[in-house]
Amino acid sequence: MQKLNQLFEQLNKIILGNPFATKLAVVCLLARGHLLIEDIPGVGKTTLSHALADLFGLPFKRVQFTSDLLPTDIVGMTIFDMESKKFHFKRGPVFTSILLADEINRATPKTQSALLQAMEEQQVSVDGNQINLPDPFFVIATQNPLEQSGTFPLPESQLDRFLMRLSLGYPEADFERQLLKQNGAKPTSSRSAIFELQEVSDLIEQVEQVYVSDAIIDYLYKLVDATRNSGKFVNGLSPRAGLQWLQAAKALAFVEQRDSVLPEDVQSLAPYAAAHRLHCDDGSDPTIELAKVIEQTEVL
Repeated sequence: MQKLNQLFEQLNKIILGNPFATKLAVVCLLARGHLLIEDIPGVGKTTLSHALADLFGLPFKRVQFTSDLLPTDIVGMTIFDMESKKFHFKRGPVFTSILLADEINRATPKTQSALLQAMEEQQVSVDGNQINLPDPFFVIATQNPLEQSGTFPLPESQLDRFLMRLSLGYPEADFERQLLKQNGAKPTSSRSAIFELQEVSDLIEQVEQVYVSDAIIDYLYKLVDATRNSGKFVNGLSPRAGLQWLQAAKALAFVEQRDSVLPEDVQSLAPYAAAHRLHCDDGSDPTIELAKVIEQTEVL
């Protein structure tokens, strides 16, 4: 846990004034999920992605999504070698441990969908063959607000692949002044790797061992079921959403140095692990409606 504390200390020197967002990003990685960061350009989305890769010591690649990006630009393609007279598969940037899909909603739906199998199954299909991706495999996608020009909304099927959606927002005044003062100065944080690959795998395995009582399972089920029967949402949460929500709660308990999940873990993650999967019939904010569901659901 000492290394985890060191990780958060360094992250919070890089992403000023937003410790809860950095904690959620680490939780998402340790829960074997994928992270969608939705915000305006220039608030630190890419910086956070690079920092996570550097500090965890994991291979990192970035894809800038544009309207002319093709699925083969992500997965790779088979090319013919004139010398050997054989076809060879040239791997795309998806073959890495941390993939930054920058401005994912600027690409067409066909290209967006190229990530679906990789995110869900941790493998890709090429010429009828299944090729495994590295372990761990963590996608961080950034998304601009939909009202900005040149964006394509992510379909529900793709949103459901992301364990969490969060927004960094503008830093508070004191932190932004500190950021401005640092302009041109030497960085205040080291980005040297704190973990080795095996240590990251060990952390993920330890998350799996966090205890979840039957009461927590029943409570989470009641919340998921309530989204299906409240009459407020077009569709309730899927079983996959419930599983990922629970896994995130285990990871949150772990990084907070507890060996069991509390109801508060489930509740605090709701706006980030569940709200982006819901749509309201009347156009109201699903985060607010989900908060009402939680308030009305008894903790067992």
